Amino acid sequence: MAREAWAPALDVQDAAKKKAASSTRSWILLDSTGKEKILDVDKYAIMHRVQIDARDLRIIDPLLSYPSAILVRERAIVLNLEHIKAIITAEEVLLRDPYNENVIPIVEELRRRLIQGEKSGQNEIEAAEEDESPFEFRSLEVVLEATCSFLDARTTELESAAYPALDELTTKISSCNLDRVRKLKSAMTRLTARVQKVQDELEQLLDDDNDMANLYLSRKMAGASSPNSNSGVPNWLPASPTICSKISRASRASAATFHGNESDVEELEMLLEAYFRQIESALNKLTTLREYIDDTEDYINFQLDNHRNQLIQLELFLSAANVVLTLYSLVAGIFGMNIPYSWNENHGYLFKWVVGIAGLVSALLFIFIVSYARCGGLIWS
Repeated sequence: MAREAWAPALDVQDAAKKKAASSTRSWILLDSTGKEKILDVDKYAIMHRVQIDARDLRIIDPLLSYPSAILVRERAIVLNLEHIKAIITAEEVLLRDPYNENVIPIVEELRRRLIQGEKSGQNEIEAAEEDESPFEFRSLEVVLEATCSFLDARTTELESAAYPALDELTTKISSCNLDRVRKLKSAMTRLTARVQKVQDELEQLLDDDNDMANLYLSRKMAGASSPNSNSGVPNWLPASPTICSKISRASRASAATFHGNESDVEELEMLLEAYFRQIESALNKLTTLREYIDDTEDYINFQLDNHRNQLIQLELFLSAANVVLTLYSLVAGIFGMNIPYSWNENHGYLFKWVVGIAGLVSALLFIFIVSYARCGGLIWS
């Protein structure tokens, strides 16, 4: 009896354990020094660690098809950009599915830049003072660079496949070529939507200074620890030699004032603007490809209309010839009737006249029909 009473409770515990195991996901954590650690935890542990809501964590769930999004929260930035599912804080970055072949290069690049930034910060203090960049910006830069490069590569692949297919279609219109172009057009439409979504997210950030100011996680954390003083703000490590590090020294000097002015977002604006232009370039390529496809479709429609007009002309010629032959057959039928009449005897020479006159009248009638159709614009010369 005791075993029977405990059996349902054990089943409930096993079901709870299985559910918890199924909700566990692998994350890779990298801190500001480039050290990494694999975390096999459930979503509640991640939510507690970075202090975000469940609905924010839901958008980076690989099992759910959410469009690209950049969410700015009080202590974290939640990123869902193509294959990159990441959470960035002021001190660490977490990437989902670290064993994914598309995520491994991003982890390596993050590690390389963070380690390089650590060494530069130790050996070049003066350079660090001139080129200050918070940890969250360096992490965000790697993610944006990987996303833009990924979409640009997909755009280049689509271009290399689409242009030859379109040129071949203009040369030979066949079911195989039409189906090939149809698939490429569908792929282009899907890719355009993905690129457009990333561009919209960046544009939304660029259009709102408050959203950009909220991306300064380090500044908010320093302000929370020392609200009346800027002495608690750390000196950040130098950024990697990428788009962010190519900003002019004068711009850096004005951007470095973010320690004292919380409304200054010039540094982040330059970073986002650079990748906005890059993603806009990919979108322009897709727009050009769409225009080329539309032009090809127009050309194909013109060709089909021309063939259709030629078929109509041929049908008109055949109809005119049918009318003429019907008239000629009528004459032959009349004279071929088995009716006795006097002039049918000893007048064999009339056969030539009947045949010749009937043929001449038929030919003149055919020429008249064709000339009338040409003068009326029904057929072309």
